[in-house]
Amino acid sequence: MNADKLFTVAGTAKNADGTVKTRFANDLVARIKILNKAGCTDINLVELPHAMTKLDALRYLTEQGITQGDAGYAVSAKLAEKSKIAKKGEVKVAGVKAKATKSTKPAVTAEQVLAVVGDATV
Repeated sequence: MNADKLFTVAGTAKNADGTVKTRFANDLVARIKILNKAGCTDINLVELPHAMTKLDALRYLTEQGITQGDAGYAVSAKLAEKSKIAKKGEVKVAGVKAKATKSTKPAVTAEQVLAVVGDATV
């Protein structure tokens, strides 16, 4: 599946069997007709402010308050799924961890350094 594909419509609809699914499209009217023909109910599709990936569209739906009932669950579940997939695609860079090491040499004070170097004025 292409994660870079963009959509202008997103939302939820209840299938004939009662399950609620998230839906994505680029034509609101055509998508509603297709869902109606398939026997879907509780169709709640919105036009997005600009073309978005599925992950961004799901975040937008969450920001718009689609968090109640089955529709909210469907959006949250799909968002979690898409976020997990997006994280798998990230490149992890192993950082170098600084280790705290104990020095076997005694600590040197500023006075000791000045005594060795001499009292040089700049």
